[in-house]
Amino acid sequence: MNNGNKGNVLVMQSGGCTPVINRSLTGVAQEAFQHREIGTVYGASHGLEGILSQKLLDLGQLSKADWSRVARTPGAALGSTRHKLQPEENEVIINTLAQHDVRYLFTIGGNDSAGTGHSLGLTARQAGYDLTVINVPKTIDNDLVLTDHSPGYGSAARFVALSAIGAGQDARAMGLASPITIIEVMGRDTGWLAASAALARQKEGDAPHLICVPEVPIEEDHFMARIEDAYRRYGFAVAVIAENTRGPNGVLGGNQEPWWTDDFGHAYYEEPGRYLSGLVTRKLKVRARYEKPGTIQRSFMEALSRSDVKEADMVGRAAVRYALEGETDQIVTLVREPGQKYVCTTGLAPLKQVAGLVKTMPEKYLDSANSYVTEEFLDYLRPLVGAPLPRYSSIG
Repeated sequence: MNNGNKGNVLVMQSGGCTPVINRSLTGVAQEAFQHREIGTVYGASHGLEGILSQKLLDLGQLSKADWSRVARTPGAALGSTRHKLQPEENEVIINTLAQHDVRYLFTIGGNDSAGTGHSLGLTARQAGYDLTVINVPKTIDNDLVLTDHSPGYGSAARFVALSAIGAGQDARAMGLASPITIIEVMGRDTGWLAASAALARQKEGDAPHLICVPEVPIEEDHFMARIEDAYRRYGFAVAVIAENTRGPNGVLGGNQEPWWTDDFGHAYYEEPGRYLSGLVTRKLKVRARYEKPGTIQRSFMEALSRSDVKEADMVGRAAVRYALEGETDQIVTLVREPGQKYVCTTGLAPLKQVAGLVKTMPEKYLDSANSYVTEEFLDYLRPLVGAPLPRYSSIG
């Protein structure tokens, strides 16, 4: 029952987690609690799966201390999902929302979640059910269109840059024992995350020496030449590559068949980093380490970016305010204001213009000839990762 309120809120988390996804959850809930026109604030356990099974949690039962811990917790506190909405599930979901008098639905997710939100809003309208749908952006891949960047990216980018610094110092120290390291990071079909490793380079010779992204297919001979040149010149070499890095004939690794395809049709292939490290070892006759941090890069809370934390909370709160102003079928965007000082505000974009689309890195950010990125990209990235990265020294 709504007890005289305009309706209740349901918030869900969807897709891959980010280091700040729970900051957005906290932002939505804390903002909703402040408005009398909103009744109960529910959370869906594991997203669509929780709605389908009617596992809705009353978030008003959490204490102030609980919320403080949730905000600092890795993973998705409500539980996430990669379940794709099926046509036969629409009626079940609308019935569940109606039973709980949910009039405001907030989905914290990426481009697939934008499609889910748009579909649910359309289904509700067709059923004559009054439902406001606002998506709260998140993804470490930074591949959402119509937004300057995505909450979650800055912290994951900081982790990748710090990892590249560490891998470089280790490879330099190990010398002949294991002088080459190849790090494979997430990003799905874009190179935004791999490209962030460039922040690790603070002077000539620092790692990383190569950055490979899906936007620019690489020739194995070119890769080998660049790695060998760095190794001969500096005594060590580090390459950071994105998952799904491509060659002229498809994803590197020899096997063009994905080992897994999720509900949304996203294909996952054998690791190109493993393939390249084997190639380097065989041709240069030195040990090439292969590193794949996996989910650590989206859950390592010690690498949080202060600006990322702030903006994740900001988009959650903005979503509630936009909903109460009458906006629906929209996703909150981050808008970088012009000027030398970094200032970020929020805006809106229609869900149907974001759903299923991918923002790849533009050419102006890529130095394709040198398998690297441009200074313009670094200018774009620096404000997103928060405080300047630490500086280190080598004696030998």
